[in-house]
Amino acid sequence: MSRPRIVFMGTPEFAVASLSACFDIGDVIAVVTQPDKPKGRGNAIAISPVKALALERGVPVFQPQKLRTPPFAEELRKLAPDVCVVTAYGKILPKDLLEVPPHGCVNVHASLLPRFRGAAPIQWAIAHGDSETGVALMRMDEGLDTGPVIAMKRLPITPDDTSASLHEKLSRLGGDILRESLPAYLRGELKPVPQPSEGMVLAPIIQKEDGLLDFTRPAVELERRLRAFTPWPGVFTGLNGARIKVHRTKVGSGRGTPGTVLSADSGGIEVACGEGSIVLLDVQPEGKRVMSAAEFLTGRRLAPGSQPFSAPVESKG
Repeated sequence: MSRPRIVFMGTPEFAVASLSACFDIGDVIAVVTQPDKPKGRGNAIAISPVKALALERGVPVFQPQKLRTPPFAEELRKLAPDVCVVTAYGKILPKDLLEVPPHGCVNVHASLLPRFRGAAPIQWAIAHGDSETGVALMRMDEGLDTGPVIAMKRLPITPDDTSASLHEKLSRLGGDILRESLPAYLRGELKPVPQPSEGMVLAPIIQKEDGLLDFTRPAVELERRLRAFTPWPGVFTGLNGARIKVHRTKVGSGRGTPGTVLSADSGGIEVACGEGSIVLLDVQPEGKRVMSAAEFLTGRRLAPGSQPFSAPVESKG
């Protein structure tokens, strides 16, 4: 076929590489993104990164509040797209919209489906200790990331990857998979394959409370959760009732009752876990800057054998 007519649907920074790939592959006739929202302390109205690129390229932008009422499918049908490409749009697409393009709606999803279906696949891949992740190009159906897969690209998860670093890598990989596989799919050379029934794991949206350090868990798991939940919500604990955010850790070799301080000195604050120990290296008391454990301990004493950690009385951040 000649250059395909593409409607792109996406919102955050993660989707920008996919939109850029669509400009290379075909004619982007419209972009659909979430409505503008207030952002920051001043609540100034901010446009999405996807909208910013669309405006820069002179592409019409649609920002429907709802897709079902009035049915956005009627607006989409007037555009006569060959395919819709969806990357991190942020809303469920109804059946009538999915059926508008003759080649359907295809989605760039940041996991190796069926593992980690849902809203936060990048974070949960790290939290679960997976050694690899990737992106899947999928023909969408009405389910939650249940459609047949057109192509996948794999990527190792390194020991120092955070959700932020993996986010950038997978965003670029999303653009790559579109350039490599979407044209072949549109020509009929790649056929979507149903996902296997085994191996499905859900990746639910991250909640602030997911960042609470539970020292009854194994130390390796807590270290992974810090990387998984960086930058948001971060990980935190309560120290004598006050909220302390933890920015850097390492796994220790100590043992003891979970939550017990094993040592607290210039080398860090070592706390016993359900398995092993975790050493808190950089911390941030509420309302203050990030500091090393040594700085934090200046003027404070955490006695070995004490158990000062708990859920914070109040979590503001």
